[in-house]
Amino acid sequence: MEKENVQDTLLKELAGLEYLLVSYSGGIDSTLLALLAQKVLQDKVKCVLFDAPLVPRRAVDEAKETARKFRLSCSIIPFPILENEEFRKNSSNRCYICKKQSARILKDQAEELGISKIADGINASDLDEYRPGLQASNEEGILHPFLSLGIQKKQIRQLAQDCGFDFWNKPSASCLVSRIPYGEEITVEKLQIIEHAEDLLHDLGFSNLRVRLHGKIARIELIPEEFEKAVNIRDQMLEVLQNCGFSYIALDLKGYRSGSMDEVL
Repeated sequence: MEKENVQDTLLKELAGLEYLLVSYSGGIDSTLLALLAQKVLQDKVKCVLFDAPLVPRRAVDEAKETARKFRLSCSIIPFPILENEEFRKNSSNRCYICKKQSARILKDQAEELGISKIADGINASDLDEYRPGLQASNEEGILHPFLSLGIQKKQIRQLAQDCGFDFWNKPSASCLVSRIPYGEEITVEKLQIIEHAEDLLHDLGFSNLRVRLHGKIARIELIPEEFEKAVNIRDQMLEVLQNCGFSYIALDLKGYRSGSMDEVL
């Protein structure tokens, strides 16, 4: 499908929804979805941003700023997923548990607003990864406009760039829990350590990165093009990460990749 047809078809699909609640994270997928929906539905589009310890504060702040910048009608709702004992156990279906609970909150919010349709930014490229949360969303009736049209991540970036949105090349993000190995209990303390470590590495100038938690070991994933930079500022990295509480720091030679904790499944 040509890019003009992709956008036209997507806008037509969104226009047919009449009223829409968007599960919004501030990432490129949900932001583009919300803005395109706003283009055809105007004030009949509402967004919900979940605020939980799973989400880096930096990401929440950026999402709020993006919503303000583009005048999105966005409600910020606390998401108490860590109160769920089964989720904290961190089994391989944790994303299913999380999406099931978040979908119910979205449905409650939609009912309160008188909206019958809820959508998220899941796209065709997400099918290449382990996504048990998608099943939960489907069970709860959440729509996936990008996915239903077979739109991939690279097409979403291209659409955003064609629309003149400056977030078109924003790095992909994921919840902080994805840095903790399956079977290891999820705690606020662990999430805060990971978040702090990643913030400090971002401040050192690294772009796409993950700090995977393995006990007292930090397994750092960087894009290969930044390996040399890591070697050159090794002492700074060691100081930063040891101050976060890590005893050992390892650079993963496979480099940054989404969902690396799923490789053991």
